[in-house]
Amino acid sequence: MAYEVQGVVARSKGAPVTIETIVVPDPGPGEAVVDVQACGVCHTDLHYREGGINDDFPFLLGHEAAGVVSAVGEGVRNVAVGDYVILNWRAVCGQCRACLRGDLQYCFNTHNAAQKMTLLDGTELSPALGIGAFAEKTLVHSGQCTKVDPAAPPAAAGLLGCGVMAGVGAAINTGGVGRGDSVAVFGCGGVGDAAIAGARLAGAATIIAVDIDDRKLQWATGMGATHTVNSKETDPVEAIKALTGGFGVNVAIDAVGHPAVFEQAFYARDLAGTVVLVGVPNPTMQITLPLIEVFGRGGAIKSSWYGDCLPSRDFPMLIDLYLQGRFDLDAFVSETIGLGDVEGAFDKMHKGEVLRSVVVL
Repeated sequence: MAYEVQGVVARSKGAPVTIETIVVPDPGPGEAVVDVQACGVCHTDLHYREGGINDDFPFLLGHEAAGVVSAVGEGVRNVAVGDYVILNWRAVCGQCRACLRGDLQYCFNTHNAAQKMTLLDGTELSPALGIGAFAEKTLVHSGQCTKVDPAAPPAAAGLLGCGVMAGVGAAINTGGVGRGDSVAVFGCGGVGDAAIAGARLAGAATIIAVDIDDRKLQWATGMGATHTVNSKETDPVEAIKALTGGFGVNVAIDAVGHPAVFEQAFYARDLAGTVVLVGVPNPTMQITLPLIEVFGRGGAIKSSWYGDCLPSRDFPMLIDLYLQGRFDLDAFVSETIGLGDVEGAFDKMHKGEVLRSVVVL
């Protein structure tokens, strides 16, 4: 029996989203239906609406979610009806060349539900990141469900599904931040602030937040930044060197995804330091660096895919830290809203007025 639920749909490029009736089929083999309890409004959803990901309209938006499994298909073993889960867009296949060499966090063949959710007239929907969680129910591959402690409220827990995990993982997994390290984070939105929180979790001694908005720098201080730099008023590279004995930081994280910012991160790190790109650039952007500098400065330049996370390992760990009071997920929730408020939340996000608006169902 199919389910008819309400969901947020982007019908065409740049058009305001609409609330539509969504038809969610019973789960097939390897699939699960999840009753969505909360879903964060992520910049990736706005990218979908603007046609910045692809043009497979209409999209069922939303992907940063937590909820309860209400039905499972044949062969599902990792979750059961009633399990409290965070949805993830890396359903590890176990068979690709990355998985077979033990690098499951890089799985090159992640998969989604085989069936399609549709509009009432049968029009197939493209779910954002294979999830589509701005809806009362959604159909996903069971591998996209990660079971966690139900004591964590869904408005906070769901944020691990994308932005917070991307930032925390950029610092801990990709950047390898360790005790006593110095770190600079460029861009203090949701992902950047999560990178700051991750650096603090890892024991970094100096955490420098860089942004052009003093309000965001204030938020970054609350997340654990020890110093702030407004790069609209000060050369951030020189400011970072001044705060690190003239050397630069061990790890520089670009959470913006812009060539000018990446270049700042590149020059703000110490010799043999690491640059991490976790901000998403648009396809037209290019960067030019002197190759002698790439060679001469040593270290590593890395891109961070989903914080290089393994959901089955990292989600439960971070939820446990949250429940122990050691990782403040609640601080990322700027407001809770309804399904009908998503378009307004996009506007607030674009203006930098919120870290995360969270749809609560």
